[in-house]
Parts: sequence; C-alpha cells; structure tokens
Amino acid sequence: MDGTRVTVRCRDCSFAATYESLRDARAAVDDHESTTDHGVGWTIESLAAGVSQAGADAGVCGRPECANEDSPLVDPAPPETER
Repeated sequence: MDGTRVTVRCRDCSFAATYESLRDARAAVDDHESTTDHGVGWTIESLAAGVSQAGADAGVCGRPECANEDSPLVDPAPPETER
C-alpha cells in the first residue's frame, strides 16, 4: 500500500470508519469520544512512504544509535542557547 490508512472503531457502538490521514482519523476519534463518551480505538494499517522513511530516519525507538545520521530530518547536535 502506498498511502496512509487508519481504521477507527468504537468499542461501545457500531461506529467504524477508515481514513487516509492520521489527522482525519485523530479528529474522528476526538469527535466521537467527545460527543458520545465512548471509548474509540484506532489501528494504523499503513503509512505513506515519506512518513515511514521519516520514522526510520529518526530512529523510532528514540535511541541515537538507531537514527540515520545521513538523513536531512535528523539534527544530532542540540541547538545552541542564546546568551
């Protein structure tokens, strides 16, 4: 699959929907939870190639040794503080 696909399902009613963006899925979860007080879960079935690559480059485990230092998305040096 080439794009993002997120499935949202309510644990308390029959609400279920599939979205092509994380933003839209998150909005659906928030809307349904706030209007019904139901518990809603979501499953990320696939991500767009760029999102997957960004996660891989950043080192999704959070450890510096997992990051791709050649990626333009990774800035291993902390920003200098202004004096």
